[in-house]
Amino acid sequence: MRAALLLRHLFAVAVLPFTVAVLAPIWIARANDLHPAWGRTPSTLALQAAGAAVLGAGLVLFAWSLRRFATEGPGTLAPWDPPRQLVVQGPYRFVRNPMISGVVLVLLGEAAFLASRPHAIWALTFVAINLIYIPLLEEPQLAARFGDSYREYCRHVPRLLPRLRPWSPATP
Repeated sequence: MRAALLLRHLFAVAVLPFTVAVLAPIWIARANDLHPAWGRTPSTLALQAAGAAVLGAGLVLFAWSLRRFATEGPGTLAPWDPPRQLVVQGPYRFVRNPMISGVVLVLLGEAAFLASRPHAIWALTFVAINLIYIPLLEEPQLAARFGDSYREYCRHVPRLLPRLRPWSPATP
């Protein structure tokens, strides 16, 4: 059973975030003849260091969120194989979409590390797509699947920008 869940997760990660955070940025770099290189000025080096830190934070947030889906859901990040139970613990106590937030941090980190405007535009495009997709498609499906518990969760936890203090559900 665990092997099947692992394969489901690997497939979902390969199709969705890997495409967004690895394949698309590689394509953008090639299309714009961008090559990773250390900056030549202190400000560029500082930007790259900040980018590496943001990228790392995004990877940690994404992995933490994915683990919660696997252990508490159980399910994957993919719309075709969603969690069977509402996940409201861990990073989900701060923000409703921590995986998306993690991917956004990865994309912004890549843009900063590469000092690349095209990558920054890709990150902002990804944010815009999710600002449309999540409320129009994903959230109505979650409300239909999880009912009042999801609506209560939405009243307390923001979509993409995290709360400062974690929300504690009445019943986990």
